[in-house]
Amino acid sequence: MISTNKLRMQYGEFSPVKNFTLDISPGEIFALLGPNGAGKTTTIRMLTGILQPTSGTASIKGIDCFSGRHKVMQYVGYVPDDPVFYDYLTGSEIIRYAGEMRGLSLKIVEEQARALSHRLEMDNDLDEYAMNYSKGMKKKLATILALIHDPDILILDEPTNGLDPYATRALRTIIQEKAKAGKSIFYSTHLLDEAEKLCTRTGILYNGKIAALGSINELMSTCTENSSLEEIFFSVTSTTETFGVKGKS
Repeated sequence: MISTNKLRMQYGEFSPVKNFTLDISPGEIFALLGPNGAGKTTTIRMLTGILQPTSGTASIKGIDCFSGRHKVMQYVGYVPDDPVFYDYLTGSEIIRYAGEMRGLSLKIVEEQARALSHRLEMDNDLDEYAMNYSKGMKKKLATILALIHDPDILILDEPTNGLDPYATRALRTIIQEKAKAGKSIFYSTHLLDEAEKLCTRTGILYNGKIAALGSINELMSTCTENSSLEEIFFSVTSTTETFGVKGKS
């Protein structure tokens, strides 16, 4: 469902993403890990068509992510790391507007919003202006917007950042349900324990390249016995050498 081939972004002499090749299948929860500045958000911006790659390709359902962005985003639900909304619209108004933009009926929008806001414990906040939302509330609203049209693909950039433990658990459950239903999830996070518990496959991005790729068990098998994902992460990102790449790449 998501495919990249030798994806590269170049700014002058600086290249935050280079030779990024990856395939993500239906039903997969893929975690992209990496230290700050590794290229995670730049990768996501290319997948969502916000940035045009310098070279290489990125496609979703066989459609180029940049030239076909309008069509691609019909299949995608995207949660940015730092969501921004119109200050003087309420949560409900923002949801209705997003639903209308996607061509959904008001009935479907209201039903979806009601169910999702209840699961994320946001029932009492949707009539509040967005300017009064905390970071966690904005993240919840962005999650509702990403899920409102039941997309085949979810692209999530630090989705639990700002969420309390209850909302975090609810979101994890939703993600697992979506994967079981055959959706593809691309999950960027710096929370290693979260990736270890939730994701079916993990890639560690370092210096713009995937330095390690595979299931948790596959990655652990390349390191010392009983290694944790944290130990693998530090081992990979403390060297410029490619480390135990497994799976599709």
